[in-house]
Amino acid sequence: MKILQNTTTWIAAVLMVLMALTRYKHFGSSLALPDASYAVFFLGGLFLGRMRGGKAILALLLLEAVLVDYYAINFQGVSGWCVTSAYGFLLFAYAVLWSVGRWYAPRHDLTGRGLFGLFATSVVAGSMAFIIANVSFYLLAGYFGSMSVAEYASRVTQYFGSYVAVTVVYVGCAVIAQMAYAALTGKSDRDTKAV
Repeated sequence: MKILQNTTTWIAAVLMVLMALTRYKHFGSSLALPDASYAVFFLGGLFLGRMRGGKAILALLLLEAVLVDYYAINFQGVSGWCVTSAYGFLLFAYAVLWSVGRWYAPRHDLTGRGLFGLFATSVVAGSMAFIIANVSFYLLAGYFGSMSVAEYASRVTQYFGSYVAVTVVYVGCAVIAQMAYAALTGKSDRDTKAV
């Protein structure tokens, strides 16, 4: 199928559209999907991180995240409460997601073992990103001077499961899409493996 020839372009485009459509609604609603940013950066690293131009795609996704936030805050009435001096540390959180996905890429395949490894790796990557984002927010946002670390941790822990679960669900959807692509194109698991 000619339309599927440049897989890299299609993957990058799908990831960009997914982030644009979901980023402004962190937890989702009956009308909006939950934020896919964690999964977008993880999947970008997994499928595009080792390809020529992978770093440029990472930079483009980072720029898109900032632009979506700018648009949501300035034109959609989304609160800018989270945009503080800690905001720059999202770069590190997203870089961890990308890097872990990139690290796992040569190990990824559509076998049971490969899928279990992908699931475990996406949980670890999502957890690391969540910790980086929240520790930096606690330390640098300027909102928590009188709040103890334990109290802050107990408050943000309630969101941890949903951030990681949403990441895993989007990664699962990507695997289903990868399987469908393999079936449509007649390519084997080896041919659709992340590089």
